[in-house]
Amino acid sequence: MLRLYRTPHSTNVERVALALAHKGLEAESEWVDPADRKDVRKASGQPLVPVLVDGDEVVFDSTRILEYLEERYPQRPLYPDDAASRAEMDVFVDWFNRVWKVPPNAIAAELVKAKPNEKRIAEWGAELLARLDLFERLLADRGHLLGEDFSAADCVAFPFLEYAVLPLPDGDDELFHRVLRDYQPLGDTHPRVESWIRRVDTRPRA
Repeated sequence: MLRLYRTPHSTNVERVALALAHKGLEAESEWVDPADRKDVRKASGQPLVPVLVDGDEVVFDSTRILEYLEERYPQRPLYPDDAASRAEMDVFVDWFNRVWKVPPNAIAAELVKAKPNEKRIAEWGAELLARLDLFERLLADRGHLLGEDFSAADCVAFPFLEYAVLPLPDGDDELFHRVLRDYQPLGDTHPRVESWIRRVDTRPRA
């Protein structure tokens, strides 16, 4: 049985939960207290979730876990077979992790300061809005971010973009999630993004 170390409302955990369910895999949940991470440290040598334990294999970092699942459990693939399409997927995932995530993290870090720099916050917010336009174009004439089929790209992006449409879950008081909600106003200008969010939200999670 797979084991997944997780915390409530974690965006990175949701990436893995979507991937596991897509592949029809069950995982026993090991719930981690964010204030007491000794169990996840003991299991993986570091404090962050998600961590996937598969027999003797221990994998941490959500992107690495997605790649591990694809290699170990290739049924119902999340990555394309051909080299060019796989390269496009890897570029998208790397861009999302290294570039897209910078503004919301920066806004959250700024907001906790005694005197937040409103000019910088506005600039980062404008970046998030511009990227909604990019996602709207990506979804033109196809059902998911990089094609018709649900893929790793959707697993990676959805848990962060969903806050543009869906309400915060009960008990979710994380500042970062409020940033994702407040600085990604869809309005009526991104119908494809909204439709995609609502469609992916109906998918099961492990």
